[in-house]
Amino acid sequence: MAATPLTVSVVAADHEVWSGAARQLIAKTVDGEIGILPGHEPMLAILAAGEVRVTLEDGSKIVANAEDGFLSVENNTVTVVAGNATLVTRS
Repeated sequence: MAATPLTVSVVAADHEVWSGAARQLIAKTVDGEIGILPGHEPMLAILAAGEVRVTLEDGSKIVANAEDGFLSVENNTVTVVAGNATLVTRS
């Protein structure tokens, strides 16, 4: 049985960068890198400038650069809100 996917949204101050279902998200916070999998405890973290790496359900990946914002996790929903965010790659 497949795990419930994460619902991920990466948004900049003025637009949505990417959203969709994912297996995993890794982001850089002021306390270091954090990996989020389905079932993660609710949390709020301040982003450090760096990459947000998302592994999609089919194993492909997207990478966005984000800075000046935060990341929240609740009920398998991950929201990355950044003052500045851009999509770098999609593979």
